[in-house]
Amino acid sequence: MARLDLRSMAASLRRGALLCLLAGAAALALPGIANAQQDLEAFDFGYIGWNDDPRYSEARIEREYQGEPWGRPIDGARVAIDEARFPGMAAGVKFGLNEKLVANTREVLETVRAMRDAGTRFILVDLPAGTVSRVAEEFAGDDLTLFNVAAHDDRLRGAHCQANLLHTIPSDAMRNDALAQYLVSRQWDDVLLLVGPERADKVVANSFQRSAKRFGLNIVGTRDFVLGNNPRERDRNNPKLLTSGVDYDAVYIADTQSEFARNANFAIQKPRPVVGSAGLVAQAWHWAWVRHGARQLNNRLEKKADRHMTGYDWAAWVAVKSIVEAVQRTESTDYAKLAAYVRGDEINLDGFKGYRMGFRDWDGQLRQPMLLGTGNWVVARAPLDGFLHPDNYLDTLGFDPRESACRLANEKKGS
Repeated sequence: MARLDLRSMAASLRRGALLCLLAGAAALALPGIANAQQDLEAFDFGYIGWNDDPRYSEARIEREYQGEPWGRPIDGARVAIDEARFPGMAAGVKFGLNEKLVANTREVLETVRAMRDAGTRFILVDLPAGTVSRVAEEFAGDDLTLFNVAAHDDRLRGAHCQANLLHTIPSDAMRNDALAQYLVSRQWDDVLLLVGPERADKVVANSFQRSAKRFGLNIVGTRDFVLGNNPRERDRNNPKLLTSGVDYDAVYIADTQSEFARNANFAIQKPRPVVGSAGLVAQAWHWAWVRHGARQLNNRLEKKADRHMTGYDWAAWVAVKSIVEAVQRTESTDYAKLAAYVRGDEINLDGFKGYRMGFRDWDGQLRQPMLLGTGNWVVARAPLDGFLHPDNYLDTLGFDPRESACRLANEKKGS
């Protein structure tokens, strides 16, 4: 007959009693939590995107192009809303998310107007640069802040900048400056530039040419490529032929469609690194980044969306996070106070990238490090050591106030 273990029985009884006490406490607390949630002030963010956006087509998402979205960035905003639940309760606020997908610019304007009239003051726009600019112009002067979470175009931070527009997605200039710093640090100074057929490819190429000049790189040649595999155009669609007859340390590819770039790595004439739209890519976020608490954020996004986190998700996440922090710090939901805080010097955002971040007062761009990554690893974080700036280390990436074409910056200089 087995001997009774009185010590184990006593321990089991104690555990059972403790579980009963905890269950009772939870039962008593639940009505209180429910009542507290009913008393919270509603605070909704808006999110607007295209209903039929080709970036999020199933075929494109399946390819998981480097530096491109792998799903709508709304997933990042949803993670931020989940994280804000308990801080919101402490501040007497219940944060929510009003998501709308629309078909055209007219519907975008109608939706923003409806959100504004319903009391939503902070709206994430997942739209092309031209549409973002149009919306910002339409609502200039209103108590409304738009967060650009998808458009990299430098002009939105330059000639087309708006006082009511903040950018959490990095600009083309920031991404290309990060790559240029890395190339210089490795002494890969001679770069061959390959440019795609799209207008956006030319825009990206021009941005890299600026970065190359800024950091002293030498562009040894510029060659245009076409998409497809037409044998009659082999001299323009074959990476090996396109990269022959010239010496270089690296190849930069400007390909916003990613179709050519994804096949170019290891297919060029010389054994040289490929950067830009494939190979080594500068991004706001990379799922393989694990420092500074990043693993926890990656895990939360993967649990929410069943996929890896991208820079677009991060941009939406940090946009929501910035306003949640503003509500906490100002202890207010007043629009004027929140807008002033988020644009001011006191904001101290932690984006899990190792730097405290805030928005540039001359163009609304979020200062942030860039992660330089391959398909499955982060090679470096820019700014790199040795690249200095007289005011802020992070301003070695993108346009500083002396370079900016933003009229807001010019007004600031003249004031």
